[in-house]
Amino acid sequence: MLSDNITALRKMNGYSQEQVAERIGITRQAYAKWERGTTVPDIEKASMLAHMYGITVDSLINADGEVTDMMPPAPPGKNIWGTVTIGERGQIVIPKAARDKFGFKAGDRLIVLSDEVGIALLPT
Repeated sequence: MLSDNITALRKMNGYSQEQVAERIGITRQAYAKWERGTTVPDIEKASMLAHMYGITVDSLINADGEVTDMMPPAPPGKNIWGTVTIGERGQIVIPKAARDKFGFKAGDRLIVLSDEVGIALLPT
Protein backbone atom coordinates (compact mmCIF):
# COMPACT_ATOMS: atom_id res chain seq x y z
CA MET A 1 0.00 0.00 0.00
CA LEU A 2 1.21 3.48 -0.87
CA SER A 3 1.00 4.88 2.65
CA ASP A 4 3.04 1.99 4.07
CA ASN A 5 5.63 2.28 1.30
CA ILE A 6 6.22 6.00 1.70
CA THR A 7 6.42 5.68 5.48
CA ALA A 8 8.93 2.82 5.24
CA LEU A 9 11.04 4.57 2.61
CA ARG A 10 11.15 7.80 4.58
CA LYS A 11 12.19 6.07 7.80
CA MET A 12 14.74 3.82 6.08
CA ASN A 13 16.38 6.87 4.53
CA GLY A 14 16.38 8.80 7.80
CA TYR A 15 14.16 11.64 6.57
CA SER A 16 11.61 13.54 8.60
CA GLN A 17 8.19 14.23 7.13
CA GLU A 18 9.23 17.87 6.92
CA GLN A 19 12.34 17.04 4.85
CA VAL A 20 10.40 14.92 2.35
CA ALA A 21 7.65 17.51 2.05
CA GLU A 22 10.17 20.27 1.43
CA ARG A 23 11.96 18.25 -1.29
CA ILE A 24 8.74 17.72 -3.23
CA GLY A 25 7.25 21.15 -2.60
CA ILE A 26 4.32 20.48 -0.28
CA THR A 27 3.51 21.08 3.37
CA ARG A 28 4.38 18.59 6.09
CA GLN A 29 0.67 18.32 6.89
CA ALA A 30 -0.16 17.30 3.31
CA TYR A 31 2.60 14.70 3.38
CA ALA A 32 1.42 13.37 6.76
CA LYS A 33 -2.02 12.76 5.21
CA TRP A 34 -0.38 10.58 2.54
CA GLU A 35 1.35 8.49 5.21
CA ARG A 36 -1.94 8.10 7.11
CA GLY A 37 -3.70 7.10 3.89
CA THR A 38 -6.20 9.95 4.21
CA THR A 39 -5.20 11.36 0.82
CA VAL A 40 -2.86 10.30 -1.98
CA PRO A 41 -0.32 12.26 -4.04
CA ASP A 42 -1.09 13.25 -7.60
CA ILE A 43 0.95 11.52 -10.31
CA GLU A 44 3.52 14.32 -10.48
CA LYS A 45 4.23 14.17 -6.74
CA ALA A 46 4.26 10.35 -6.81
CA SER A 47 6.83 10.55 -9.60
CA MET A 48 8.95 12.94 -7.54
CA LEU A 49 8.81 10.58 -4.55
CA ALA A 50 9.75 7.58 -6.70
CA HIS A 51 12.66 9.50 -8.23
CA MET A 52 13.83 10.64 -4.79
CA TYR A 53 13.98 7.02 -3.57
CA GLY A 54 15.33 5.54 -6.82
CA ILE A 55 12.31 3.34 -7.54
CA THR A 56 9.49 3.27 -10.09
CA VAL A 57 6.10 4.84 -9.51
CA ASP A 58 4.61 1.37 -9.90
CA SER A 59 6.83 0.05 -7.09
CA LEU A 60 5.91 3.02 -4.94
CA ILE A 61 2.19 2.47 -5.37
CA ASN A 62 1.83 -1.29 -5.69
CA ALA A 63 2.77 -3.73 -2.97
CA ASP A 64 1.72 -7.35 -2.77
CA GLY A 65 1.19 -7.23 0.97
CA GLU A 66 3.82 -9.88 1.62
CA VAL A 67 6.80 -7.57 2.01
CA THR A 68 7.45 -7.06 5.70
CA ASP A 69 10.15 -5.96 8.11
CA MET A 70 10.35 -2.49 6.56
CA MET A 71 11.66 -3.65 3.19
CA PRO A 72 11.50 -0.91 0.58
CA PRO A 73 9.93 -1.42 -2.83
CA ALA A 74 12.42 -2.81 -5.34
CA PRO A 75 14.36 -0.50 -7.68
CA PRO A 76 13.61 -0.63 -11.42
CA GLY A 77 14.41 -4.01 -12.96
CA LYS A 78 14.73 -5.71 -9.57
CA ASN A 79 12.33 -7.70 -7.38
CA ILE A 80 11.88 -8.13 -3.67
CA TRP A 81 9.77 -11.23 -3.11
CA GLY A 82 9.45 -11.00 0.67
CA THR A 83 11.10 -12.99 3.41
CA VAL A 84 11.50 -16.72 3.92
CA THR A 85 12.36 -18.78 6.97
CA ILE A 86 15.00 -21.49 6.86
CA GLY A 87 13.63 -24.80 8.12
CA GLU A 88 15.40 -27.16 10.52
CA ARG A 89 17.02 -29.06 7.66
CA GLY A 90 18.03 -25.90 5.77
CA GLN A 91 15.09 -25.86 3.37
CA ILE A 92 13.36 -22.69 2.20
CA VAL A 93 10.14 -22.12 0.31
CA ILE A 94 10.53 -19.79 -2.65
CA PRO A 95 7.58 -17.35 -2.65
CA LYS A 96 4.85 -18.33 -5.12
CA ALA A 97 5.10 -15.08 -7.10
CA ALA A 98 8.83 -15.76 -7.68
CA ARG A 99 8.18 -19.40 -8.65
CA ASP A 100 5.52 -18.27 -11.11
CA LYS A 101 7.71 -15.51 -12.61
CA PHE A 102 10.60 -17.90 -13.28
CA GLY A 103 8.55 -21.03 -13.95
CA PHE A 104 10.06 -23.01 -11.07
CA LYS A 105 8.14 -26.18 -10.21
CA ALA A 106 8.55 -29.17 -7.91
CA GLY A 107 11.55 -31.28 -8.89
CA ASP A 108 13.43 -28.49 -10.70
CA ARG A 109 17.16 -28.33 -9.99
CA LEU A 110 18.73 -24.98 -9.16
CA ILE A 111 22.31 -23.77 -8.92
CA VAL A 112 23.09 -21.90 -5.68
CA LEU A 113 25.58 -19.01 -6.10
CA SER A 114 26.83 -16.53 -3.52
CA ASP A 115 29.09 -13.64 -2.69
CA GLU A 116 29.91 -12.10 0.69
CA VAL A 117 26.42 -10.70 1.24
CA GLY A 118 23.90 -13.10 -0.26
CA ILE A 119 22.90 -16.00 -2.43
CA ALA A 120 21.26 -16.40 -5.83
CA LEU A 121 19.35 -19.31 -7.33
CA LEU A 122 19.59 -20.07 -11.05
CA PRO A 123 18.01 -22.82 -13.12
CA THR A 124 20.47 -25.54 -14.12
